[in-house]
Amino acid sequence: MINKMTGLLGLLLLGTTWSALAAPLGGGADKLAPTARQRALDAALSAIVDDPAHPLASLSVLAIRHGKVSYAQQFGYRQIGATPADHLPVTPDTLFRIASVSKMMTTLGLMRLLEQGKLSLDQDVGIYLGFSLRNPHFPQRPVTLRSLLSHTSSLRDAGGYAWGPERSLRDVFTAGGDAMWDSSAAPGRYFTYSNLNWGVIGTVMEQVTGERFDLLMRRLLLDPLQLRGGYHPAAFSQAELADTATLYRKRTLETEEWRPHGPWIAQADDFDQHPPAGIARYVIGSNATVFSPTGGLRISAAGLGTVMQMLLDGGRHEGKQLLQPASIALMFGRQWQLAQDGSNGNSERGLYRAWGLGNQQFDAVAGQGNGLVEGASFSAVGHLGDAYGLVSAFVLDFKHRNGMVMLVGGTGSDPERYPGAYSAMGRSEELILTTLYRGAIGNNE
Repeated sequence: MINKMTGLLGLLLLGTTWSALAAPLGGGADKLAPTARQRALDAALSAIVDDPAHPLASLSVLAIRHGKVSYAQQFGYRQIGATPADHLPVTPDTLFRIASVSKMMTTLGLMRLLEQGKLSLDQDVGIYLGFSLRNPHFPQRPVTLRSLLSHTSSLRDAGGYAWGPERSLRDVFTAGGDAMWDSSAAPGRYFTYSNLNWGVIGTVMEQVTGERFDLLMRRLLLDPLQLRGGYHPAAFSQAELADTATLYRKRTLETEEWRPHGPWIAQADDFDQHPPAGIARYVIGSNATVFSPTGGLRISAAGLGTVMQMLLDGGRHEGKQLLQPASIALMFGRQWQLAQDGSNGNSERGLYRAWGLGNQQFDAVAGQGNGLVEGASFSAVGHLGDAYGLVSAFVLDFKHRNGMVMLVGGTGSDPERYPGAYSAMGRSEELILTTLYRGAIGNNE
C-alpha cells in the first residue's frame, strides 16, 4: 500500500511518473477512467489535508478547464466538535469567509457602477466621500479609485483598517494622522498592499448609490448569479449559518503557540457558539469597513466557480450580460508592475509583482516568487487571501479558459516554518494548487 505523503503525493509533485494525474479529468484518450482519476486526485489532496505535521482543518477546491468545471471536492470539517461524532463535514454548500479574495469580488461590484456612470476611476475620491482625502505629505495629489484599486494610493494599514459603526471614516482620517499615510511616496507612485483601500472603496460605493454595502453587493453580484452568502452574516438564514465553516488554527489564543498535534482552536465564524451580531445603527456612506469589503465575504467554492465562469464567458451568466467585456478587459489590464530594481513597490518577497484593478497578476516566471504552479506555465490573474487560519485563492487564465479555487478553513502549523519551495506562498498552498492543476487541468493547456 502506498504511504500517503511519501508515495502518492510524492509521485505527483516530483515529476510526470504519475501520468494519470498529468492528464486532465475528462477526455476519451486518457489512460484511466474519470472515476479512477478522480479517486487519485481525491487521495492526493486528502494526503495534504491530513499531513500530521501540517494538518488542515478543511479544504474546498474547484477547477475549471476550458471554461467547464473539471473537478470539485471537499475535505475535512466545517465545524469540529468535542468528539469525532460531533464533527460536521465540509459540503459543496459550505460557505467560507474568503479573506482578501473578497477585495476582488468587491471590485466586480464596483465595475458595474463604473459601467452605469456612477463613478470614474480618476476622480478625486474626496468628491464622492464628501470630505477631503489627501495625503498630508502630498496634498496636491488626489487619491483616486485607480490608485486605491492598484494599491498605489499611499494609504497604509498602520493606523487600522476596520472600525465599528459608531465611527465614521471622516473622523478616523481626521484623528489618524501620519499613521494612515506613506510619508515618502505620493499617491500613484508606489505599490504597498493596503487593506484600508477597500474600506474607502466600499464607503464610496455606498455614497454614490445610497445603499448599504452588504445589500448593494447582493444586488450587484450575488443575486444576479443566484449565490448564497454575503458580507453580513447577521442577515444569513439559519441554513446559511449552519453551512458556514468555522475558521481554525492549532495555535493557542493567549500565547500564540503553534501545536500541530494539539486541538483545533476556533478563530472566527464559530456561529454555533457566538451568533453573528447585528448592527443597530448605521449611517450609509459613513464607514463601510463595518461590512469588510476587504475580507468579509462568505461564499462557497462552487459560488466562486460561478463567478469565474461568468468572467471566462465574457461577463455573461445564463444568457444575461452582468459585465461588459470591455469592463473585464479594463479590470484585468495591468495597472502596476514592479520595476526591475524593485524601486516602485514593496513586493513582499516577490509575491506582488504586478497588479490590475483589484486583482493580482501572476506571471509564471521561475524564481520570481509569484508563480502558482510548480513546473507549469500557468500565468493567471486573480487574488489570494489569508486571515484567521483561512487561506484562499481565486486564479484564472483567460487565454486557455482555465482556473482554480482553493479555500482552506484552518492551518495547523506555523506558516512561517512551512514556507513555499518555489514561491512566496506557504508550502500547503503550493501543494494544493500544484496537485489540483496537474490533476484537473493538466499540462496540455
